[in-house]
Amino acid sequence: MDRQNSDDIMKFLDGMASSDDVLFGFLDEGNHSPEDYNFAAGDESEVDNETTDCNSEENRKFWQEQEQLLQATLYRTSSIETKIRQATKEALKVVRSKGLVCVCRRPVTDGCRSCLRGEVSRRLRETGYDCAISKSKWRSSHEIPAGEHEYLEVVDKSVSKKGEIRVVIELCFRAEFEMARGSDEYKRLIGMLPEVYVGKTERLKSLIKILCTAAKKCMKDKKMHMGPWRKHKYMQAKWLGTSERKSVSPVSETEEDMFPVAKQRVSMLNNGLFGAGMGRPTAVAVV
Repeated sequence: MDRQNSDDIMKFLDGMASSDDVLFGFLDEGNHSPEDYNFAAGDESEVDNETTDCNSEENRKFWQEQEQLLQATLYRTSSIETKIRQATKEALKVVRSKGLVCVCRRPVTDGCRSCLRGEVSRRLRETGYDCAISKSKWRSSHEIPAGEHEYLEVVDKSVSKKGEIRVVIELCFRAEFEMARGSDEYKRLIGMLPEVYVGKTERLKSLIKILCTAAKKCMKDKKMHMGPWRKHKYMQAKWLGTSERKSVSPVSETEEDMFPVAKQRVSMLNNGLFGAGMGRPTAVAVV
C-alpha cells in the first residue's frame, strides 16, 4: 500500500485541483447540526436479523439509515478539525505543484504514499501543528490477524479545558473500505466517503462502526465470507489501537544530499603485495 504505483499517486494529487469537496468530503462548521438528523447507530448484532432479500422494504430502509448516519457523522465538525483540514489541503496543493520526490532506498517514480505522508507531515509542522507519522501494530488473535498501519496524527493542546485532542489524517481513507465485490448499495455508501479523512478519533470511531456494519450486511446478502481484515476490531486497530509516533527528519534539497558522493577506502589488494622485494603498497581507491 505504501509503495503504490506512481500513477495512482499522481491521480490522487491531480484530483485535488478538480474538487476539494469531493477529496475531503466535509462541510464547514455550522452548516448542519446533529439535531437535523434524528436517528441512532444500530449495533452490529442487528445486522444478523436483516433479511437477505435485496429488494425488500427492510433492506432498503437499512441502507437508507446507513447513508443518513454516515452523512450526519461527516457533517458534524469542530473548529480545530476545520483548521487542520484546511492546512492539509494547502500542504497537498504545494506537494502537487512542486512534485513529490521518493527518498526511499528503492525510489518510486513520482513518489510513494510513505513519502507523501512524510512530506505532508513536515509541511504541517512548519505551519505550527504537532503532526507526526503514527504507526499502529497489533498481534493476531482468534478473531483477527496481526497487522500494522501508518497514518498522520495531529495532537492539539490549545484548548486547556478539553486537554489533549487527537486528530487523525488518513490520506487514503475511502480505499480502506472499498470492496471489489461489494453490492451497489455498499458502493454507493462508500462513494460518500472523503478520499482524505481529517477528524477526531471519536468521529472516526463512529464512522468505522457504520461502515463495518454495512460491510457485514453486504457480505451476508451476497452469501459471502467476510475476511477478518474487514472486521470491526481489525479496522479499529488501524487507527484507534496502540500506536507509536515517528518524527520526520527534514529533507535537504541540495544535490549533494540527494546524491551523496561515495567515500574512498584504502585497499591493500594490489600487485605490489605479491612481488618479492617490493616496498610499501600503493593505496587503491574503491568506489
